[in-house]
Amino acid sequence: MANLLEKVALDIIAAIKNDSIVLPTLPEVALRVRDIAEDINCTIPQLAKVMTMDAALSARVIKVANSPLVRSPQEVTDLGTAIARLGINFTANLAVGLAMEQMFQATTDIVDKRMRSLWSHSMEVASISHVLAQHYTKLQPDQALLGGLVHKIGALPILAYAEDHGDLLSDAIALDKLIEKLHPKLGEHILSAWKFPKELRNVPGQYLKFDRVVEKADYADVVMVANLQSYLGTDHAYTKMDWNEISAFKRLGLAPDIEMSEALNLDEGENIKGLLS
Repeated sequence: MANLLEKVALDIIAAIKNDSIVLPTLPEVALRVRDIAEDINCTIPQLAKVMTMDAALSARVIKVANSPLVRSPQEVTDLGTAIARLGINFTANLAVGLAMEQMFQATTDIVDKRMRSLWSHSMEVASISHVLAQHYTKLQPDQALLGGLVHKIGALPILAYAEDHGDLLSDAIALDKLIEKLHPKLGEHILSAWKFPKELRNVPGQYLKFDRVVEKADYADVVMVANLQSYLGTDHAYTKMDWNEISAFKRLGLAPDIEMSEALNLDEGENIKGLLS
């Protein structure tokens, strides 16, 4: 197994360096939404016009605008009003995150199952990240949500590689170890190629560095704590770590030994996850 892992790792790293690896690309609608939203002169009708090209995406944004997340008694029925309620930046980040779901699909059943599981976990981490950012930091909750959705984006090219290499695909343990080893570096590479803001680009490479020390809480801290919380109630190795040694909790103002149900509004997190589904 060690030889296989080393060979595959070297192959993928070499492919990154010579730009021969096929990295996932953001869906066209996500790119257009982001480009328009980044223009300081962007208007709600302009953004709505682009988003209406994807009826399913538009419907989901309207659904979020009518959710308890926004806490407004007035029902929204059109996309323009939904964008006005959510704000252009929030809508853009939400649209990018929702559009990414279509990338988590594969042609083989084994890889497709893994990708769907990965997307499900990413939604859970994203929903917890949103709640943490909103209640425990001055960071933007919509950016934290997006950070949670992309924290393990580096696994996608590895799974795509495995789809073309049956020896790796048939060895689940080896594949898990490869993803664990390479997805942080690949994730940073992908987000850089997507021109994500710097504060989000470092999430894949930093959210597992439990000994990291920074001046104040950032999105990597938020995603780190959210990811740890997502494994509570399981026998995952992260639950057996001493969280008192992880300074991200302190920067967020959370006691590591407190029951997360006391620290977080878990119903709110579940509601957000439901909206992403």
